[in-house]
Order: sequence, then structure tokens, then C-alpha cells
Amino acid sequence: MNIEHPSEIIYYLKEKGLLPQKDIPQIIKLEGGVSNRTILIAPSSGNKMVVKQALPKLRVKSDWFSSPERIHREALGLRWLKRIIPENVPDFLHESQEHHILIMAAVRMPHTNWKADLMGGELVPAHAIVFGRLLAKIHNASTLYPEIKEEFKDTSFFESLRLEPYYRFVLNKVPEAKKLLEPLILATLKRKQALVHGDYSPKNVLIADQQLFLIDHEVIHYGDPAFDVGFALTHFISKAHHFKELRENFLELARLFWESYQGYLHPDFLTQDLEKYSVLHTLGCLWARVAGRSPLEYLTKPQQENQSRMVLELMEQPTENIPELITMIKSKLYE
Repeated sequence: MNIEHPSEIIYYLKEKGLLPQKDIPQIIKLEGGVSNRTILIAPSSGNKMVVKQALPKLRVKSDWFSSPERIHREALGLRWLKRIIPENVPDFLHESQEHHILIMAAVRMPHTNWKADLMGGELVPAHAIVFGRLLAKIHNASTLYPEIKEEFKDTSFFESLRLEPYYRFVLNKVPEAKKLLEPLILATLKRKQALVHGDYSPKNVLIADQQLFLIDHEVIHYGDPAFDVGFALTHFISKAHHFKELRENFLELARLFWESYQGYLHPDFLTQDLEKYSVLHTLGCLWARVAGRSPLEYLTKPQQENQSRMVLELMEQPTENIPELITMIKSKLYE
């Protein structure tokens, strides 16, 4: 089944009792993701829903494959996150093992995508603070629910969708990256400390009435929480790089995110080299988003080259402190 074929998805929804037999819904194709087909179903009466179907080949220039089974990891993640941050994720409705689809309630309208807001120059400090707090709650959940470690022990989707296209791809492409990325990959695979979202970025946040809703959880796993921190910081820093006139503002969002996250984090994590590895993952992701399989589309060629140069220089000036790293990065972001 292809959910982008209206007759097929309508028949399926009616067969499963998710749509009244006489309803003729509006179907809207949602853009933005590279790994799934995603559509919005708007019934003539009743609540809207979002249907996602995992693709075996991702929609990027490089060949990038991943098993569609990952949609079921996302479904598991969504059900767990509904327990951890219930006000900040949509409701789970249905999944199909046969067709590799996940169906969830649509986030209420009107809403905006946080990445689009940021790219449009709408920078709200409170959003970065909540973003940090939500990540801390996700990581803290491992201390509240010991069964999470077993539920999310499989890291295969994280490896195929993050470590391979981000770190290993750069490692094989850029010889200078070996010093940073080779030991970081090994450490990441060994550091089993918390529930890790794996795709924690503004593009996966919808905002409705100033409330943040987290979406897209297909690489959620039990592993290194520092990856989430570095992945998130990379988006604020890369936008600071791109928007020179808003540089201070974006770097302030990065600081607020880190301070909020650290302030809500369970003390146990602060004794496990989390900040040190958060610095390393920030550098690794900054490099990956200009030289990996999924480069940030808004960075110009000179900005990509400068970001690579910046990471090389920062590798030679090691710090284990996030605020210090942000200050150092500020001095190296130039046109």
C-alpha cells in the first residue's frame, strides 16, 4: 500500500474503523521529511490525523537506505513519550506491521514549524528554554523507568540513520576527521546511559499557542544522551553561522537551551562526562551537517567550508565546557 494514493489509504482507514464509512476526507501531502511518506487526513467530521509510512530509500542525493521497520520503533517511542512528556507529543492512534505505517492525532491548528519560525527570524527565548527542559525529561525518564533500557536496546536504526550517514560518511570522506570521529563513534556505542531521541532538532517541533509538540522519533534508543545535546546545539550554531545579523540571538538560544537542559537534568548524568561528550558531539554534528549525507540546505558553499575549518581549529583547542565552546565558536564565525 502507498498512503499517497488516496483510494488506498481511505479504504484502509475505513476498514480499521478509523474513518466513518460514508466520510470523504480531505487528504493533504505533508512535505519536509526525507525518510517517510506523510499525509494529513481531515475527515468531514471528527479529528484530523497524520499518517506516516517509512521509505526504504531516503529522499536525499546520496544513496541512503534503512529498513522500513523503523516506523515501529517510532510508534514505540511515541507511546513512551506520551508517558514522559504527555502534553508535548501527539496521541498515538494506530500502527500497521504489514504496511509499515504509523497513525497519530494531528497537532491542533493553527501551528507552525519551529525551524520555519527560526528561518523567518522569529526567535523566542522561551522556546529554547522549554526545548532544553523537554530533553532533560526524556533523558531523566531512564532513571524513572528501568525497563526503558531493555525496550530501546536496539541501536540499529540510530546506527544506519545517524552514525553511518553523519559520522562514518565524513570519516571516510575527510581524512582529518579521523582524530575526532573515530573515537567518538566507539564511545557513542559504549555509552549506554539514557533514552536518546536521536533527532532532536527544531524541524521536529511544532508550536501551537506557544506550546511545543515533539514529532519524529524513528531513531529513539537507549544510548548516549550527549548526542541529543550536540545534535540540537548544531542547529542553533549553524543558523548563527548563516544569519550574520542574528548571530548573537541564535547563540543566545544555544546558551539558554543548554542552561535549561542542565538545570532539569538528573544529577546522575552530570557525573558521567556528559558535558565533555556534548562538546564532542556538537563538533561532530557541525561537521556532519556540511560534509555528511544530509547537509543543511541553507548553508552556502563558503559557509560549509568555513564550518569544516572551524571544527578543525576547535579540535586543536579542546574544551569540555559548553558555554566556553559557544564563545569560541562565536569568534570563528566569519564571512
